[in-house]
Amino acid sequence: MSNTPKKIFGTDGVRGTANIEPVTAETALKLGRAAAHVFKNLETQSRSRGKHRIVIGKDTRLSGYMLENALSSGILSMGVDVLFIGPLPTPGVAYATRSLRADAGIVITASHNPYDDNGIKFFGADGFKLPDPIEAQIESLVFSGDIETVRPSATEIGKAVRIDDALGRYIEYAKASFPKGLTLDGMRIVVDCANGASYKATPAVLRELGAEIFVFGNTPDGTNINRECGSMHPQNLCAKVREYRADLGIAHDGDADRVILCDETGILLDGDDIMAIAALDMLAQGTLAEKTLVANVMSNAGLGAAVQAAGGKILYTAVGDKNVIDEMLKCGYNFGGEESGHLIFRDYSTTGDGLVAALQVLRILKARGESLSKLKRCWTRFPKQVTNIKVRDKKPFEQLDGVLALVKEAEAEVQPSGGRVLLRYSGTEPKARLLIEGKDMAVLDKWSGKISEAIRRQIGA
Repeated sequence: MSNTPKKIFGTDGVRGTANIEPVTAETALKLGRAAAHVFKNLETQSRSRGKHRIVIGKDTRLSGYMLENALSSGILSMGVDVLFIGPLPTPGVAYATRSLRADAGIVITASHNPYDDNGIKFFGADGFKLPDPIEAQIESLVFSGDIETVRPSATEIGKAVRIDDALGRYIEYAKASFPKGLTLDGMRIVVDCANGASYKATPAVLRELGAEIFVFGNTPDGTNINRECGSMHPQNLCAKVREYRADLGIAHDGDADRVILCDETGILLDGDDIMAIAALDMLAQGTLAEKTLVANVMSNAGLGAAVQAAGGKILYTAVGDKNVIDEMLKCGYNFGGEESGHLIFRDYSTTGDGLVAALQVLRILKARGESLSKLKRCWTRFPKQVTNIKVRDKKPFEQLDGVLALVKEAEAEVQPSGGRVLLRYSGTEPKARLLIEGKDMAVLDKWSGKISEAIRRQIGA
């Protein structure tokens, strides 16, 4: 019996070490069969054409070939066609799924993780990540074995084709998010592609828009994705921006659904900085839907204070870009993101897109005629105190003596000036995480000490 866990979909698709369950050829084959069956039979997919089709894209990991072939074998065996689009950023796969009128899209990537990890993410026909009930359907078919009884005849087996112009389509789509008639002439930009899926797309777009570019992290060999480069290791980017006297630097992660920037002085900007710049500009232009920015609970409290001071509001979700997107869709908001650099501009994209996000900042730079270091002064980051407390058990906080009362006291002191207190258990480790933000570091230290001591005393490991 396989040691496959009972649940294979995590917060962002299936992920783990390549060639170890669940990221094996065997499970990918079953996933392909189950997904093909589910997408084929969704009511939303009843199309006039007889054949259903699924797009498969990937990043540059060595194990991508194995998973791509296993998934496609499973899909074809169910009478569904496969469209291979090769290495392309995750948002490019979402776009291609819509553009090619496919029933679904699959991207094979482990995002910012090292090369020996890989993963499988699904998009619906609309280019959005799958709702949980559809993931549950696919999962149930994999584990129940029910799918084994479904076998189309030999004449009904699907066929696979390679879409040669997928990269060109994505390049044009990304450029369309930048104002017509505006160019990047005269700009010097350093680009770090993380040896990942953006190694062709981002340099091509910036070059075509007129920028002078200096590219590195653009020679993938299957094993060097995210290795000492990209958004997880930005120190090289900062050094090269200073070396080339560039206007800014752009760094992606392995699948380019996120971006971080570096200003002309070599100082990094994270997702919060980018959200502040873009949200305040959109508020000023009247283009921020419902005057609302969507961020997750880990974003700095200073971001919310800046948006509110400009007449907007901020709405917080649980961590994970899927939660941010779900909230945006629910209420019709058009901009949201995470500190990690996942930024969703709904007017252009259905998922985080590092290239589109970089272009929005470049648009604002050009329109204002200002340096990035000046632009990022539009908000003030609040001091932050983060404490991780090892615990022997995750007892509800309300059952701990006096802990929530201390949290309330701390909130009463930091909230009037825009600060906040966030206490939660880690989803992956035996730890309680305490985050306190506010304008006075001494106050943060005081309450961090009191709250963490109360937790340690009762359930500390």
